[in-house]
Amino acid sequence: MKKIMVVNGPNLNLLGQKDPTLYGCFTLDDLNQKILDFADKNELEVKLFQSNYEGEIVEELHKARGNFDGIIINPAALTHNSYVLRSAIESIQVPCLEVHISNVHKGDDFRKQDVIGPACVGVITGLGWLGYLLALEYFLKL
Repeated sequence: MKKIMVVNGPNLNLLGQKDPTLYGCFTLDDLNQKILDFADKNELEVKLFQSNYEGEIVEELHKARGNFDGIIINPAALTHNSYVLRSAIESIQVPCLEVHISNVHKGDDFRKQDVIGPACVGVITGLGWLGYLLALEYFLKL
């Protein structure tokens, strides 16, 4: 059974409350349930993790080394400036797929810079919660 870690970054605990016109009305619990349902139907083992703290995310990524077949990460605003997170991803030797609920290429110019994506096998952006399931499907078929 493949083991996948799903990491959600800062402020994703506020899904459903934070700008529903951009992020939708679903909560982090709703998203996690969709992920768990997909994993159960497809015989994937999934670990869910969310933190508002960059260092905690780095520590969790370090734990993935040698223990997981893949990582789905939504670094949220850390996407644009966290070279620490990028370095952690490059160091652990576990394939990572970056996922964003909204299209990060729309809106403010600073949101168009992605320092995490180059360390990942791919980036899924703008497809809402479905992006997470597509990422799980990728690891399932890998």
